[in-house]
Amino acid sequence: MKTGSKLNTSPSDTLDTRGLKCPLPVLKARKRLQSLSPGAVLRVEATDPMAVIDFPHFCAESGHELVRQSQRDELYIFEIRKV
Repeated sequence: MKTGSKLNTSPSDTLDTRGLKCPLPVLKARKRLQSLSPGAVLRVEATDPMAVIDFPHFCAESGHELVRQSQRDELYIFEIRKV
């Protein structure tokens, strides 16, 4: 997993997966990333606690860059740059 890139990290798109359980947040993110241009950043908002395991694993397997991961209360936020 690569982090800390100096490229623009402003999200190009936001995907709300709140209320969805594994594996749906990752599957929806994969589908949304397909429609984005390389270099675009997708912000994913999730409430499933398993997302903190699933998204880093997804990025490592797919080659996308996990730019940022954070948590606010019960909300998990991931910013993923498409390769």
